[in-house]
Amino acid sequence: MIYTITLNPSIDYVVQVDQLNLGELNKMENEMMFPGGKGINVSRVLHELAYDTTALGFLGGVTGDFIAGELNNKGIRTAFTPIKGDTRINIKLKSGSETEINGRGPEIPPYEADDLLHQLEHVTGQDMVILSGSTPPSLTDDFHQQMIERTVESGAQFIIDTTGDSLKSVLPYRPLLVKPNKDELAELFGVTLSDQDDVIYYGKQLLDLGAQHAIVSMAGEGALLFTEEGIYQGQAPRRQVKNSVGAGDSMIAGFSGKFTETADVMEAFRMGLAAGSATAFADDLAKAGDIFPLQDKIDITRIAK
Repeated sequence: MIYTITLNPSIDYVVQVDQLNLGELNKMENEMMFPGGKGINVSRVLHELAYDTTALGFLGGVTGDFIAGELNNKGIRTAFTPIKGDTRINIKLKSGSETEINGRGPEIPPYEADDLLHQLEHVTGQDMVILSGSTPPSLTDDFHQQMIERTVESGAQFIIDTTGDSLKSVLPYRPLLVKPNKDELAELFGVTLSDQDDVIYYGKQLLDLGAQHAIVSMAGEGALLFTEEGIYQGQAPRRQVKNSVGAGDSMIAGFSGKFTETADVMEAFRMGLAAGSATAFADDLAKAGDIFPLQDKIDITRIAK
């Protein structure tokens, strides 16, 4: 089983306005609501690819009920920890360019946080845990570390997709995969990355600090995979990018699903690139029919030892 953890899920409320006039009454042309959150996105794509997944995290209030209902209607298994606070709403205002207004997230008292930690005691060595996204401000700074300690004690592999100190603090626990983008890698080490050689140097540092594998995504330049055996550059076919939201989550879903199936990191990288690219080329998270045909069109080249 692949468990995803979304600590701060949301309803993504997408509003389309032809022309936004600040300080005046505006009428929307279209509106949509989706279950939001990086771990939830990973579970949605895993389910689309027919891999067993269960979505974990915190949900509360009518907003939490909406998210649980939408996922259950899609046939996605969930085991969210109920909380008294209301799950947040993130507003995506589309009017020419897109403006985002993200909620902070609910207050989560220690006893509710402990409920989620106890769930990880049931994870086994046959499972994988994926931790993605931001943390509600009410949780302690070491909450990621507490979750990973429980996961590692169970013998399960874990993947983490977060940034900054939260990422750096868990590298010694040997994550199967970390996936910063180029900007996040620069921020993590407090540097400016001028060229690919800089990306390679600091990508290697992720392995030196404990990661088993690392993928650094570089938008139109593809992605770099760092392994103990070598460094590989992967590139998908160039097409019009329609949607950057969820592309990284889709990459993690493709990688984790294929790795649990084959234990082959190169095939996992290929599937990850196909899934991430398919979402970038689509209006929403990619469907299986978009992902599978891309696998054979992914170009992977070894560029360094």
